[in-house]
Amino acid sequence: MTAPKEKPIRENVIEVRGLLSQFGDRVIHHDLDLDVQRGEVLGVVGGSGTGKTVLLNSIIGLKQPEGGSVKLFGVDRETMTKDEAAEVERRTGVLFQQGALFSALTVLDNVASPLVEHTTLPANTIRELAEMKIAMVGLKPESHYLKPAELSGGMRKRVGLARALALDPELIFLDEPTAGLDPIGAAAFDQLIRDLSDDLDLTVFMITHDLDSLYAICDKVAVLADKHVVAKATVQELERSDHPWIKEYFLGPRGRAAHKAA
Repeated sequence: MTAPKEKPIRENVIEVRGLLSQFGDRVIHHDLDLDVQRGEVLGVVGGSGTGKTVLLNSIIGLKQPEGGSVKLFGVDRETMTKDEAAEVERRTGVLFQQGALFSALTVLDNVASPLVEHTTLPANTIRELAEMKIAMVGLKPESHYLKPAELSGGMRKRVGLARALALDPELIFLDEPTAGLDPIGAAAFDQLIRDLSDDLDLTVFMITHDLDSLYAICDKVAVLADKHVVAKATVQELERSDHPWIKEYFLGPRGRAAHKAA
């Protein structure tokens, strides 16, 4: 697996400032800041309860923050118009942890669903585009008419990724994309994400616990701890951090094994 390529500094496609997230009296995030630059593959890590998925949901609009601001492509999520929200949705794609596929639809129809919802393209064009996205993620035509229950875990994730790419987004969100995959399948999925990022100039926001993924494909890693982002840096820089959780995560037994394999 090739190491991530160096990328030039570009404008921010995600800007989070002073984010406050809470459920009742329980504060998840306080004064959280985070920038994600165009073309960057960002890994997001943190211990249990640090609010990784809460942060993702706040950015994509599934959760209303209790304070602070979130901007996507320079547009504030709280004040964006309906048309601006639709445009942001078209420019982004999301792969949820379990794929979130429609169980009653075939692979082809699942991948085509964003095109049906957001475009007025003819049915044959939608079909051709869906077939292209399915091929892009490494699935064969024989998968087109299978239902999600007939797919392996790895295939479901690839279908979910194909659907996330259906509208040719500039930014994709991935929630634990290699969770549940065997090491070979996880490595193949990592390489797919890296190749797509390089070929399509995608910006990737990826929540993961997989150290191999961080070393193999991420340009930077954002670490959630103490209710905010305590560091955003390359894995090599994080290995030199004095923060207790970062030291344990990257330099503990599993971290050392991933470093040796990188």
